[in-house]
Amino acid sequence: MTDQIEGPDLIEVRGIRALGIIGVCPEEQVRPQPFEIDFDVETDVSAAGDTDDLADTIDYGALIALVTRIVEQEQHLLLEKVATRLADELLGYGERALAVRVTIRKLRPPVPQDVASTAITVRRRR
Repeated sequence: MTDQIEGPDLIEVRGIRALGIIGVCPEEQVRPQPFEIDFDVETDVSAAGDTDDLADTIDYGALIALVTRIVEQEQHLLLEKVATRLADELLGYGERALAVRVTIRKLRPPVPQDVASTAITVRRRR
């Protein structure tokens, strides 16, 4: 008998790059800037592990397209708003998602200090 770890499986996507208009400063509201998004989706992939059928899991390609569309086509002031939008949309994508974790990074934050990025991470559970 083998030991089994109980708990949800995880679909991980890292490093999605998209240009969007997100920010409070006037210059951020007129010119798209680069963002990077990571997300995790807790789900059960056991059926797909048995059947080898995409219909039995969550299509991460569709989720990547969803995330990219939101960042590129919507305009918001705060990263908090965008992170919440992304989490809500990912969690609402079908019934298979049990929980999500989304991080969105602003790669050129408008601060005078040398900062690689600023980010917001949100978690949502069904």
